[in-house]
Amino acid sequence: MTEADFLHTTRASYDAIADEYAARFQGELATKPVERAVLASFAECVRADGGGPVADVGCGTGRVTGHLRDLGLDAFGIDLSPRMLAEARRHHPELRFEEGSMLALDLPDGELGGLLAWYSTIHVPDEHLPLAFAEFFRVLAPGGHLLLGFQAGDSVLHLDEAFGRDVVLDFRRRQPERVAQLLTAAGLSLRVRTVREIDTESAFPETAPQAFVMARKPTVSGGRQDGDTD
Repeated sequence: MTEADFLHTTRASYDAIADEYAARFQGELATKPVERAVLASFAECVRADGGGPVADVGCGTGRVTGHLRDLGLDAFGIDLSPRMLAEARRHHPELRFEEGSMLALDLPDGELGGLLAWYSTIHVPDEHLPLAFAEFFRVLAPGGHLLLGFQAGDSVLHLDEAFGRDVVLDFRRRQPERVAQLLTAAGLSLRVRTVREIDTESAFPETAPQAFVMARKPTVSGGRQDGDTD
């Protein structure tokens, strides 16, 4: 099977900027209390349902993977970019990081107690998103939890330069209601969907609101179960 073009360009782009990206964003989470609270809620839900491995899919330099570990989770990272993974291993040598794609996760069915996709589905074209969500459903154990973070909106931001390097990156902003519909279609039960407004005073300037959606794989197959919302 030929690799989707966006996977190739996304990998190559992050390989090109890995050093600069790590230096710029390593301390970002410390400036974002709302995001830390969302991650803490996710971690508490995973722990309350028995824990289990948690995959940070699209982990980049591993900064959020390390935060999940600090929250008491058995976290590991998966990313497309070998150079981003090299940064992750350098900053967090105690954690496991693997190269892989969210469209074909190299994980057994029902392996995970939790899955985080923190600003990584933003690079996935709309037509591939159902496949990614089907993979998330497949690898989660019954009762396992999912958390997505992404920019809210209806536009696509295209970059052909970042940190002085040539890149080909599309950042897709999506409405949380649409993401929730796709997750439900994949078989997951919605728990939370919320939007944080643009932080104009942040040390990391934003151009869009930030959305967070939490879902859970039902403990019984064949219908929506725990935490249904409409």
